[in-house]
Amino acid sequence: MSEEPDISLLRPYLMTSGRAQPVDQSLEIEAQVMTSRLGAASHPKLTFERQEIVSLCRNTMSVAEVAAMLGLHIGVARVLVADLAELGYVVVRRPGNHNSHDLGMIERVIRGLEAIH
Repeated sequence: MSEEPDISLLRPYLMTSGRAQPVDQSLEIEAQVMTSRLGAASHPKLTFERQEIVSLCRNTMSVAEVAAMLGLHIGVARVLVADLAELGYVVVRRPGNHNSHDLGMIERVIRGLEAIH
């Protein structure tokens, strides 16, 4: 008697094509993501999850917030966001020293992380 694979484990594997690390391994969870002009114009060939990220990021949000909003593991969200950035569908703004004391951004990241848990 064979056991069926656990779909909850299989789905993230399929979404990321089996990758656990994003193409850009320096992508931070607090990095801000927004839809690019290309992403806003059209994205019918993207998978459902990638389309959802492009749609969500019409309002700038962090990678952690993307994960929380879509109920994704943070590692999966990092892989998908990095893929979309490489394809030009989203733009990633990395936190710099000038943002390190932005209390609003820190609070948004905390809320996103709490929503994941």
